[in-house]
Amino acid sequence: MNIAEIIRNTTKPLFSFEVLPPLKGTSIESIYRTIDPLLEFNPQFINITTHCEQYDSTGKRTRKRPGTVAVAAAIKHKYNIPVVPHILCGGFTREETEYVLIDLNFLEIHNLLVLRGDGRNKEHYQPEDGGNRYAVDLLHQINDMNQGKYLSDENPNTSVKTSFYCGVAGYPEKHYSATSLDEDIKNLKAKVDAGAQYIVTQMFFDNEKYYEFVKKCRAIGITVPIIPGLKPIGFKTQVDVLPKIFACHLPEELEKNLRQCKTDADAARVGTAWSIQQAKELIKFGVPSLHWFTYSDPSQVVEIAKAVY
Repeated sequence: MNIAEIIRNTTKPLFSFEVLPPLKGTSIESIYRTIDPLLEFNPQFINITTHCEQYDSTGKRTRKRPGTVAVAAAIKHKYNIPVVPHILCGGFTREETEYVLIDLNFLEIHNLLVLRGDGRNKEHYQPEDGGNRYAVDLLHQINDMNQGKYLSDENPNTSVKTSFYCGVAGYPEKHYSATSLDEDIKNLKAKVDAGAQYIVTQMFFDNEKYYEFVKKCRAIGITVPIIPGLKPIGFKTQVDVLPKIFACHLPEELEKNLRQCKTDADAARVGTAWSIQQAKELIKFGVPSLHWFTYSDPSQVVEIAKAVY
């Protein structure tokens, strides 16, 4: 079942979360240790991030977290829960993307989260030579494969049609590269028009930002579900790190409380309490689901879910 159908077929907010593939050379057991404590909350789908190659100061290529396809297959096989691997533009050619999509189709993994990604240089994004520039371009490539159209197709009349269903990302405080929130939402509308069936937002800590974002999306004609993405703060350093990396602002009250924390344990208590309140308010607002960024540590999400669900 695709994610949009799962959302439509429920009358209460769903629970889902995102995990990172393990670092190169480590066991997949770390993924299972993240998932196992969250099973009691009946997750409806699990997202798996994808990481492109990186380059060190000498120009050597490396991938610190390979294996998104394999991790997705392992989770699907072990837990029988829908998995949603991230598919990126940045760092991948269209040919490399096609090979990944063919493998996922063979594995009967049909739900995708389609993202531009950051490529090699976040500050000055450039797609790979022969790669998709924007998520909407990647959506068009996926749509072509769903119609049986491949990049180099010697037998176009007999090619297998894939069955992919796509979600995309939304940014309540705009994508860092967009000139304005209105421009960003117009780009989001183009992705929905290209077939995206639901939206998962970047993390935010001020629900008013989400409410205004949804209002603007509806006003421009975006009707698909908009799932809030949430991240509980667990470390003192995140008061500065998260806004810088994810271009999200912290409400004054939250920032003040975090800066008063003496230890990471203190910060985690503040972050957990804030996320519980956020989640309760969002459920009251009528969100279709709550999507949690675990970063491979389920402990805070478990505490929050027990208080909310």
